[in-house]
Amino acid sequence: MTLSRAHIWNVPRLAVILWSATRAVPGRACARSRADDLWLLGRVTWQGRVRVARVGGRIAGFLLRDGSRVHALYVAPEWRGQGVGRALLRDAQARAGVLDLWVLAENLRARRFYRGAGFAEAGYDGRGGGNDEGLPDIRMVWTREEAGA
Repeated sequence: MTLSRAHIWNVPRLAVILWSATRAVPGRACARSRADDLWLLGRVTWQGRVRVARVGGRIAGFLLRDGSRVHALYVAPEWRGQGVGRALLRDAQARAGVLDLWVLAENLRARRFYRGAGFAEAGYDGRGGGNDEGLPDIRMVWTREEAGA
């Protein structure tokens, strides 16, 4: 597996991975149109805020970060549970002293994943202020432990 900065020509693959998660829940309204998703992915990729994990040369997942905020971490369905998300998150942790993110309260698997990576729950928003869908979510924070601290 290799990790690197995403390029603008990667946006179609990033969108497919994003949509495999965000449009896969029956009955859940989508926050944005596909065109808006493509525009947003293009903008943040152009700004250098997206890192990708490649397996066998193909993008298996991506992480979108702006400063300390992790806005998105998505892994292609065929690569879930195989260390892709963990590698992307460790890469972000190696590049930052503090990270924070919002995770849907109902997403117990993601909450366990982030706790396993050293994140702690630091707040709850029943109105969903940390996500586009307006669903209840939880803020999680990770802080690097300095040696000897």
